[in-house]
Amino acid sequence: LLEECKALHGCNTGEAKLTNAYNLPCKYVIHTVGPVWGGGKRKEAQLLADCYRNSLQVAVDHKIRSVAFPSISTGAYRYPLEEAAKIAVATVNEFIEDHPGELDLVEWVLFDQKTYEAYDTKLSQLIVSRIVHSPRLDEINRALMDGLI
Repeated sequence: LLEECKALHGCNTGEAKLTNAYNLPCKYVIHTVGPVWGGGKRKEAQLLADCYRNSLQVAVDHKIRSVAFPSISTGAYRYPLEEAAKIAVATVNEFIEDHPGELDLVEWVLFDQKTYEAYDTKLSQLIVSRIVHSPRLDEINRALMDGLI
């Protein structure tokens, strides 16, 4: 794995590159470099979104149907957790909507309770938003108002 990574000649912030997984319990590793938090003045939000978007694009390009993400940049790079979770969930959701049927599973691999709770909150908000703004729900509401139901 290390030798294949060396052959990639690095990876810029927000980019994503693919290697084989070798002895890891998966087929491939998609490498990305998250932004170091600098107070939000160096396009960190865009770069963090690029990490997720470009990683998913690499997966789709290589017919990889499942992906697992950590909370990119929230450790040593000190990206604020709540903001990172918001960006991660929104970016992945947008990508999935723009690429229907291309991915079967996107998982979050989160290493502590605080991080889990931040992502759980953002995912729950997304689900509620999708229900409230569902085209089917709008159709049902119109039928109720028209006295058809």
